[in-house]
Amino acid sequence: MAIIGAALDLGAGRRGVDMGPSAIRYAGLDDRLGELGIGCADWGNVETAVAEATASGSPKARFLSAIKETCERIARSVAQAVEEGRAPIVLGGDHSIALGTLGGLASVHGPGAVLWLDAHGDLNTPETSPSGNVHGMPLGAALGRAPAEFASEAWPLPALDPERVVLLGVRSLDEGERAYVRESGIGAHTMSEVDRRGIEPVVRESLERVEGAPFVHVSLDMDVVDPDVAPGVGTPVRGGLSYREAHLALELVAESGLLSSFEIVEVNPILDRGNETAALAVELAASAFGARIL
Repeated sequence: MAIIGAALDLGAGRRGVDMGPSAIRYAGLDDRLGELGIGCADWGNVETAVAEATASGSPKARFLSAIKETCERIARSVAQAVEEGRAPIVLGGDHSIALGTLGGLASVHGPGAVLWLDAHGDLNTPETSPSGNVHGMPLGAALGRAPAEFASEAWPLPALDPERVVLLGVRSLDEGERAYVRESGIGAHTMSEVDRRGIEPVVRESLERVEGAPFVHVSLDMDVVDPDVAPGVGTPVRGGLSYREAHLALELVAESGLLSSFEIVEVNPILDRGNETAALAVELAASAFGARIL
């Protein structure tokens, strides 16, 4: 496996997620995966810009130019990992980095699948976003619904097959995102549905949807977990997955054997308690790669 850090916070409204890769590493990601017999090469962090030294650009897609430059570096690193036979594990940073991760995967395999574990849809475009924060746009961009400014020689767009995209744990959607979910046919499992049906059938159904794709990526935004359990995130939304629901979801991913790449985003140590959100991220990554109680 190749660990690729992306200490980027230009896509978010609150500062601090640029320290996420360090927090996750400090929580012992490499050692925990090593305990599972998984060899990891840490490739360090790709180069990123800082807000104080970067022009914000259009208020409809703030810092897009600098975010794209970072995502292009991520895409090339991800593509290199895949070509070397390594599963990429990308550490954010805000969720805008997913454009680079998905773009890198698609540059090798063509449009694939994603299980998007997130409180939010991240399906906005510059025209529908109420904030102009790009971390609310990467899934929409990867699906090909963003304007030409999101295109790059480093990735094809769309990078995803909409029939093989699943939102899981979502509970905060903007109006434009709701309309797109209804029209597009992508999979979307809200927390209300998880409450009614239970996490296991929802995840199994999600995995059936993504099976057979050229790649299956899991993008884990730590705000999918309830903020009582994962307080160190920039955009917390109450009513998320419990500790055990999150673990079971990723245990089922591991059992499926479908996972080809993994991503952890939106860990904000400034807002955390004793690095517990980063520690949970490490535990969840371990579950995704096969950790079991017995």
